[in-house]
Amino acid sequence: MNNEKQQTFKSGFIAIIGRPNVGKSTFLNHVIGQKIAIMSDKPQTTRNKIQGVLTTDDAQIVFIDTPGIHKPKHKLGDFMVKLATNTLREVDVILLMVDAAEGLGRGDQFIIEKLKEVNTPVFLVVNKIDQVHPDELLPFITSYQQLHEFTEIIPISALKGNNIERLLEQCKLYLEEGPQYYPADQVTDHPERFIIAEFIREKVLHLTREEIPHSIAVLIDKVEKKKDRNLVHVMATIIVERPSQKGMIIGKQGWLLKEVGKQARADIEHLLGSKVFLEIWVKVQKDWRNKSFYLQDYGYSKDDYE
Repeated sequence: MNNEKQQTFKSGFIAIIGRPNVGKSTFLNHVIGQKIAIMSDKPQTTRNKIQGVLTTDDAQIVFIDTPGIHKPKHKLGDFMVKLATNTLREVDVILLMVDAAEGLGRGDQFIIEKLKEVNTPVFLVVNKIDQVHPDELLPFITSYQQLHEFTEIIPISALKGNNIERLLEQCKLYLEEGPQYYPADQVTDHPERFIIAEFIREKVLHLTREEIPHSIAVLIDKVEKKKDRNLVHVMATIIVERPSQKGMIIGKQGWLLKEVGKQARADIEHLLGSKVFLEIWVKVQKDWRNKSFYLQDYGYSKDDYE
């Protein structure tokens, strides 16, 4: 019986690619069944590849959520775009996710030109169908079909969960028989520290003004589990580029930083399954997004942005 199951078990890697803010992280979190990728209404939320692992009785699918492709304005932007495009060569299936509520844009055309350079099956995944009238879908899809011959075209709503199961079944058809790369109960390959930092960064994205979000990085200085009680001590530092930004993140009488900590602590406690004592500091590091030394220090590989 075990041999039969092993012979029919499929596995592989699937990239989720698309313009910023089309719902890639929302989709990944829904599929995995818990929060591993941060979500925000601001573009370019995802900076590193997030691997989400879905294991079923007959398959293991490893999803790679890439940074949204956009016109770079600094070294960090170059890193994010190169990371996304390099991913196309490393996977078994590519999901090009587009926003049904938005028209075909230059960013989509740029991505599709990159897709023409690979032989990987490409699905056009039309997200946010709950936000448009069904009559609008066909002309929307046609505008993309004129630019590329997609392997599959599947409309979904990542937020509502509409048509997700059909998309997953279609993905399995294009995977080869293969091993189970990760334990069945593992949902991501990122360490706890990375996810904790992302939770904190998400709260800053939600609570600050437009100029703040992409000028911050979050470093986890310490994660210490107290053996004598069910408590984890987390120390983190939020990096900003200017003193004025430090003041914005701290807020009047420290209210905003306290709110960031309160909201992040709830997510971290859910992740770790224990009470958390969270300390957050704010530090100014001028123009860090354009300096290779700081990009490396904050977790961005030198090979990806130079």
